[in-house]
Amino acid sequence: MGAALGVLIGSFLRFRRVDVDRHLEWCFPDRTSAWRRKVARASYAHLGREGVILFRSRGWSTEQILERTRVIGFELFQRAADSGGGVVLLTGHLGSWDIGGASIAARGVPLDVVAKGMTNRRFENDLFRARERMGMHVIEVGEASAQALRSLRRGRVVALLGDQSAHRGGVPVSFFGRPASTHRGPALFSIRSGASVFVAFAVRDHGWEHRYTVTFYPLPFTSTGDLNQDVLLLLGGYNTLLEAAVRATPEQYLWHHRRWKVPI
Repeated sequence: MGAALGVLIGSFLRFRRVDVDRHLEWCFPDRTSAWRRKVARASYAHLGREGVILFRSRGWSTEQILERTRVIGFELFQRAADSGGGVVLLTGHLGSWDIGGASIAARGVPLDVVAKGMTNRRFENDLFRARERMGMHVIEVGEASAQALRSLRRGRVVALLGDQSAHRGGVPVSFFGRPASTHRGPALFSIRSGASVFVAFAVRDHGWEHRYTVTFYPLPFTSTGDLNQDVLLLLGGYNTLLEAAVRATPEQYLWHHRRWKVPI
């Protein structure tokens, strides 16, 4: 039903459909228009389905979350988390980022997630409570500059969505060959705290059952001594991994988000 609602919104109400079609054409110019329409339709179905799953999954037990998620590369991530030096974990609007966070908390790793507030406060409260029930401590984005650093210095994992448009306050980083305004915060958190950086994506497996594969990638970093250059290197590495993951499962990316909204 959630998937059907998503298709209805995209195909008939055409909510942000112009943006979705434009983004797919920019990112996959070598593909046919029929292929792009198919991906657009599937992306709306995915968004509707995962929106329903988010609120159903808050009733899942730890055992159910563990049974529904498969992790790849988790051992290296867990060693970094257990080291006490803190970990910056970057993800994106791909697959189910909330299920990804829940899969980490269910495996015993303390996790703080930076979340952006919403205009609809009732929906925001429900969403934040759902995340808390799944074992994630929510840090509102307005408090992240102080709270995230404190969490990292206490040796915790701080997870952030790194692919939101930073508008005119961001730095230009290439994403699908186009400069995208990107928040400096995730890179600055790592540089200032000395925390390790990992990138992870929770991608929904094919089939009717709600199962996910969560893959972790270390993002090695050696400082150049130039802060601005270090920020660009870290964010560029993240965008490279995100782009590869999106190319593998384009129907699970949030093309509705205006990632290239601000020309730089």
